[in-house]
Amino acid sequence: MSVNAKKLPITHFFLVAFLCLALGEEVKSPGKYPLVVSTWPFLEAVRAAWRTVDSGLSAMDAIVEGCSACEELRCDGTVGPGGSPDENGESTIDAMIMNGVTMEVGAVAAMRYVSDGIKAARLVMQHTKHTMLVGEQASVFAISMGLPGPTNLSSEESIDKWIKWKENKCQPNFRKNVLPVDDCGPYHAKNTVNLVENICTNSNWSDCGKLWSSHVSLHNHDTISMAVIDKLGHIAVGTSTNGATFKIPGRVGDGPIAGSSAYADTEVGACGATGDGDIMMRFLPCYQVVESMRLGMEPKRAAEDAISRIARKYPDFVGAIFAVNKNGVHAGACHGWTFQYSVRSPHMEDVTVYTIVPEIPTH
Repeated sequence: MSVNAKKLPITHFFLVAFLCLALGEEVKSPGKYPLVVSTWPFLEAVRAAWRTVDSGLSAMDAIVEGCSACEELRCDGTVGPGGSPDENGESTIDAMIMNGVTMEVGAVAAMRYVSDGIKAARLVMQHTKHTMLVGEQASVFAISMGLPGPTNLSSEESIDKWIKWKENKCQPNFRKNVLPVDDCGPYHAKNTVNLVENICTNSNWSDCGKLWSSHVSLHNHDTISMAVIDKLGHIAVGTSTNGATFKIPGRVGDGPIAGSSAYADTEVGACGATGDGDIMMRFLPCYQVVESMRLGMEPKRAAEDAISRIARKYPDFVGAIFAVNKNGVHAGACHGWTFQYSVRSPHMEDVTVYTIVPEIPTH
């Protein structure tokens, strides 16, 4: 497989670099620290994190600055306020931060009325003995700790998207085995006798997995997942998302789940993930990646392995992973879509984006 690269002009926002065939080549960073890696071409978020960590501040500080920049910019409409309305037209926030030195985690899920997801997650870590707070009580806590709110997290765009969805009889949605099938609720369960026909068994698992073909795409269901290694070699990760578009109210995806959307251990490395969180969180792919690297796998192989474990059970799932070890070697793997992840290291003039093309199975 081959790797091609193009330098990003400083004055140009877009870039295309490193088209990696199959699941992508492993890339080594000559001057390894500090290092910032993020899902997708969220360039301003990576730049914000880089400025912070390159100035000598901690990996944790850089995660907060990077993810906060994405929340403020509403990256792809899937991070921060104003995007991804749920069935009721409301936008909520999931976020998580993890310290790879202490293994502390702070997270918020389905948080209402507060737009600063990553800052709220860090406040959970700093000012509670808990790992996660959820819903409106997460909002109450965040506001009590000094974050702005309560704030309406919807926007004209998100409300317009929701109205059009309602006009389309609430299709597509995340309901299953309910009536009505092709209309908006209120919903109720189908006769349980009929559900027996839909039970998945080992013999029909492959076909059954296709029933869960998701409504996931780059612009309706996405996460910024970021890893930072600071000048001391300490590693932190963080995530932020407003979740799946038209999700059922109360839904929590993989974004605030340590080990699923991201994971870090300074002794080993880090991982970030994006995609269909409802499926991916069942496999804890980032925990798998870090533990595989602990056992000696290189980042590329660890990422490929974690993705393949999911694809064997859910061949139609959409998702991606980046992996980076403590030496700054990074790689990516994906399934169901083309994935891009962004990197900034000391030898780069600016952010570089790596493009990963999914492997086409051969039979």
